[in-house]
Amino acid sequence: MQVSYKLLYGLLGKKFHTINYEADMAAPKRLLIVDDNEDILSTFYEFFNSLGYEVKTAVDGFAALKILRDKPDFFDCLITDLVMPNISGVGLISIVKKEFPDLRIIAMTGYGDQPGALASEAQADLVLFKPIDLFKIEEKVSELLGQ
Repeated sequence: MQVSYKLLYGLLGKKFHTINYEADMAAPKRLLIVDDNEDILSTFYEFFNSLGYEVKTAVDGFAALKILRDKPDFFDCLITDLVMPNISGVGLISIVKKEFPDLRIIAMTGYGDQPGALASEAQADLVLFKPIDLFKIEEKVSELLGQ
């Protein structure tokens, strides 16, 4: 996205001059956050939105896949819980890596090493263990997206 500014300047009694200035403004990074716990979704939504991210949420893997398929190439990063009903986070990661190979994925779990190992095997870019410090996960998102 480009933003244009028009600056007017001059001295007393002198003619005003116009300068056009264009700057590239980076589009906000887009996150899809998936968790079956609505309190976690709400907290993550508010936190990342307040930092300027564009955020969408889904309560399970089916809803996440629908959002991703409706808007291919829209999202920069998927943050997903691993233990969820319907499609697990591990299943979601496997499907997403096949259909959207460039999408960066962060997996979260509160169930110890086994789901974490499965997420790594499914090729999540990063696995974090709950409880998660919001500032730490934002730091990891920034690193993954090269900000």
